Amino acid sequence: MQGIVIEIPKDIILSLKIPKEKAQGRLKEELAIHLYSEGFLSFGKARALAEMSKWEFAELLGIKKIPRHYTREDLEEDFIFANE
Repeated sequence: MQGIVIEIPKDIILSLKIPKEKAQGRLKEELAIHLYSEGFLSFGKARALAEMSKWEFAELLGIKKIPRHYTREDLEEDFIFANE
Protein backbone atom coordinates (compact mmCIF):
# COMPACT_ATOMS: atom_id res chain seq x y z
CA MET A 1 0.00 0.00 0.00
CA GLN A 2 1.28 3.41 -0.88
CA GLY A 3 1.25 6.35 1.49
CA ILE A 4 -1.52 8.91 1.60
CA VAL A 5 -0.86 12.52 0.73
CA ILE A 6 -3.11 15.05 2.40
CA GLU A 7 -3.22 18.42 0.71
CA ILE A 8 -3.66 21.35 3.06
CA PRO A 9 -4.65 24.60 1.35
CA LYS A 10 -2.04 27.33 1.38
CA ASP A 11 -4.26 29.77 3.29
CA ILE A 12 -4.61 27.21 6.10
CA ILE A 13 -0.84 26.68 6.20
CA LEU A 14 -0.30 30.44 6.34
CA SER A 15 -2.82 30.68 9.20
CA LEU A 16 -0.95 28.17 11.35
CA LYS A 17 0.80 29.63 14.34
CA ILE A 18 3.71 27.28 13.71
CA PRO A 19 6.97 28.29 12.01
CA LYS A 20 6.82 27.19 8.36
CA GLU A 21 9.88 24.95 8.68
CA LYS A 22 8.29 23.06 11.61
CA ALA A 23 4.75 22.76 10.21
CA GLN A 24 5.02 19.33 8.58
CA GLY A 25 6.55 17.66 11.62
CA ARG A 26 4.12 19.31 14.01
CA LEU A 27 1.11 18.35 11.89
CA LYS A 28 2.31 14.72 11.86
CA GLU A 29 2.64 14.83 15.66
CA GLU A 30 -0.85 16.26 16.07
CA LEU A 31 -2.34 13.69 13.70
CA ALA A 32 -0.53 10.87 15.51
CA ILE A 33 -1.77 12.08 18.91
CA HIS A 34 -5.35 12.34 17.70
CA LEU A 35 -5.38 8.96 15.95
CA TYR A 36 -3.86 7.32 19.03
CA SER A 37 -6.29 8.99 21.45
CA GLU A 38 -9.25 7.87 19.33
CA GLY A 39 -7.93 4.30 19.16
CA PHE A 40 -7.29 4.34 15.41
CA LEU A 41 -3.54 3.72 15.82
CA SER A 42 -1.52 1.72 18.29
CA PHE A 43 1.12 3.46 20.37
CA GLY A 44 3.90 2.06 18.17
CA LYS A 45 2.31 3.12 14.89
CA ALA A 46 1.39 6.55 16.25
CA ARG A 47 4.92 7.21 17.48
CA ALA A 48 6.24 6.08 14.08
CA LEU A 49 3.90 8.55 12.35
CA ALA A 50 5.12 11.28 14.70
CA GLU A 51 8.72 10.18 13.98
CA MET A 52 9.49 10.00 17.70
CA SER A 53 11.11 7.49 20.00
CA LYS A 54 8.92 5.50 22.36
CA TRP A 55 9.96 7.74 25.25
CA GLU A 56 9.49 11.01 23.36
CA PHE A 57 5.98 10.05 22.29
CA ALA A 58 5.05 8.84 25.79
CA GLU A 59 6.26 12.18 27.19
CA LEU A 60 4.26 14.09 24.57
CA LEU A 61 1.12 12.14 25.49
CA GLY A 62 1.72 13.05 29.13
CA ILE A 63 2.13 16.72 28.30
CA LYS A 64 -1.11 16.63 26.28
CA LYS A 65 -2.82 14.66 29.08
CA ILE A 66 -3.72 11.81 26.72
CA PRO A 67 -4.18 8.55 28.66
CA ARG A 68 -1.99 5.68 27.56
CA HIS A 69 -3.76 2.60 26.20
CA TYR A 70 -1.57 -0.04 27.77
CA THR A 71 -2.30 -3.49 26.35
CA ARG A 72 -0.95 -6.94 27.12
CA GLU A 73 1.12 -6.65 23.92
CA ASP A 74 2.66 -3.42 25.25
CA LEU A 75 3.49 -5.16 28.52
CA GLU A 76 5.15 -8.06 26.68
CA GLU A 77 7.20 -5.62 24.57
CA ASP A 78 8.29 -3.84 27.75
CA PHE A 79 9.36 -7.13 29.35
CA ILE A 80 11.40 -8.03 26.26
CA PHE A 81 13.01 -4.59 26.25
CA ALA A 82 13.77 -4.74 29.97
CA ASN A 83 15.40 -8.16 29.65
CA GLU A 84 17.70 -7.16 26.79
